[in-house]
Amino acid sequence: MDQSRLKVCYVITQRGEKKYWNRVGVAFLNSDGSINVKLESLPVAGDFQIRDYVPREENAGTSLRGRNGQGDDEAYAA
Repeated sequence: MDQSRLKVCYVITQRGEKKYWNRVGVAFLNSDGSINVKLESLPVAGDFQIRDYVPREENAGTSLRGRNGQGDDEAYAA
């Protein structure tokens, strides 16, 4: 499968001033522009975000919460 068509689904919840990103599934971009979503769990609260898949070796040394650990919304906003 072409990795550019693969997406990762997260639910973002906030507790106090911290935001937590939990992976809840994957999504696939179809040739007609539609998206199939396969959830591994069903979030009941929080913001849902679908992002491009980034292989671990390209993502080494970073986290979704940002390098400063404060959950940089600007760096990860869609």
